[in-house]
Amino acid sequence: MNFELMSEHGSFGGVQRFYRHASQQIGLPMRFALFVPPGGAKGLLVFLAGLTCTEETFTMKAGAQRRAAELGLALLMPDTSPRGEAVSALPGATESWDFGVGAGFYLDATQAPWARHFRMESYLMKELIPQVQAELGLDAARTGISGHSMGGHGALTLALRHPEAFVSLSAIAPIAAPSRCPWGVKAFTGYLGEDRDAWPAHDASALMASQSRAPFPGGVLVDQGLADKFLVEQLYPEALESACATVGQDLFLRRHDGYDHGYYFIATVIDDHLTHHARQMGLQGR
Repeated sequence: MNFELMSEHGSFGGVQRFYRHASQQIGLPMRFALFVPPGGAKGLLVFLAGLTCTEETFTMKAGAQRRAAELGLALLMPDTSPRGEAVSALPGATESWDFGVGAGFYLDATQAPWARHFRMESYLMKELIPQVQAELGLDAARTGISGHSMGGHGALTLALRHPEAFVSLSAIAPIAAPSRCPWGVKAFTGYLGEDRDAWPAHDASALMASQSRAPFPGGVLVDQGLADKFLVEQLYPEALESACATVGQDLFLRRHDGYDHGYYFIATVIDDHLTHHARQMGLQGR
């Protein structure tokens, strides 16, 4: 792998590393973080962060390394979009916080000028995840995916679009029905175009409802704070809940009084998510 190590830090007996590399899929340099537990990885959890975040946000704020070290889970945290001068120069790339830089939405854009570099789905599924799996000696049977907000959308949609790639799935306050919320409509219009027939292929609730059977027999874990200011207008967990019921997919949707959209909530529930994934991978998680 042509990964350039930027820094590394001891953490709970393992090591937290930050890398950058020249991405063939994106056509630009990309950054990511990787936590390797003590004694080597028994499984890999990919965690996708939300709008405005980088590879550092979850890594530094969630406090996931302690439990990951106990479970033998490696943690892979990609950046949320392409960056650099080539991206910042695109019209509209830096004008708002919910589109462009920091808002890749984990899909491959089809519209100009985004289609050239905004290829986050191909980057993750064809390049970064397979390379990290090879480096760690792991495969899909021991790989799970999770995420927060926009990253929760990414985790749900990538898992449903590539069910062979992940054994376990969870999300925290995900954008569960982007075709009907302002964040999603803005992103889909810009990246995929005005034709709404193209949108359901990247909408978690629509994708789930279209399944012929429950894709994750071990269940899907979703946590949602009820004090989340984005809950009503942007997130729509009830749409995912309805879709899962339609196809018989077990959904552990936990609603929490008093919790908002931020990292205090993520830090509160992250151990449960790590344990959920470890169990699906057949690891000893309590």
